[in-house]
Amino acid sequence: MNTLRTLIVDDEPAAIEGLRLRLQGFADVEVVAEAGSVREALVLIAQHQPALIFLDIEMPEQSGFDLIRQLQPELCPAIVFVTAFHQHAVQAFEVRALDYLLKPVKQERLADAIARVRARDGSAGKEQLLDAVVQISTATAGTAVTAGDQAEIETKYCIERQKLVIQDGRSPIQLIPYQDILWIDAAGDYMCVHTHSETHVMRTRLKSLINERLPDVFVRIHKSTVVNLNYIVKMQPLCNSEYNAVLVNSKVLKVSRTYARTIKERLSL
Repeated sequence: MNTLRTLIVDDEPAAIEGLRLRLQGFADVEVVAEAGSVREALVLIAQHQPALIFLDIEMPEQSGFDLIRQLQPELCPAIVFVTAFHQHAVQAFEVRALDYLLKPVKQERLADAIARVRARDGSAGKEQLLDAVVQISTATAGTAVTAGDQAEIETKYCIERQKLVIQDGRSPIQLIPYQDILWIDAAGDYMCVHTHSETHVMRTRLKSLINERLPDVFVRIHKSTVVNLNYIVKMQPLCNSEYNAVLVNSKVLKVSRTYARTIKERLSL
């Protein structure tokens, strides 16, 4: 049985220590790193590429949900949420067959969560995770927006070509200037739109977004990712004619060989 390379993300050192001690009872689980914030976790994920993350939800500055939004779909590890959320949120996880642990973590429940990760071959998929995040957020906010609503919103507001309409269920309708968007990644019907300071979730298909809305400065670098060329500062060659695109905020995005030639031409490399 392969060892599950594991990352623990929690802003409480005592919670990290307690979970680490409990995980020592599982021979097939190796804790490769620990993080106290989303910012630190993203760096460690890039370094260690864990197969499993135990992720706290409520943390200062950015939440566990914010971390989910920033993971590239094709590199998304299995997520076991560690939460003290109220009952309706827990029910949302259960309905979507996502793994979660209630604080304080019990050894029997931990064993069950690890077994479920193993049985599912290690990943719930980013689309499934985002679906739970959106449903929990809309339940808390008391609002919900469908893909059809999105089109109606755009018509109602007579959207200028220079802005993208965002309604993620957590906040009022937002108009995001395209020049502020660094990259966008897709997970099924969900898009994660990344700016310098925030990540927004919207419901649409990537193909539709590319064909109907995005300016020409956005280029596809992977089947699930498009990037704003203005924010690429470096292209790092990998094996098999693939690259890493490094953005101005130090974010590293995988460029598949299918799209490598096109982006190199656009960057005049």
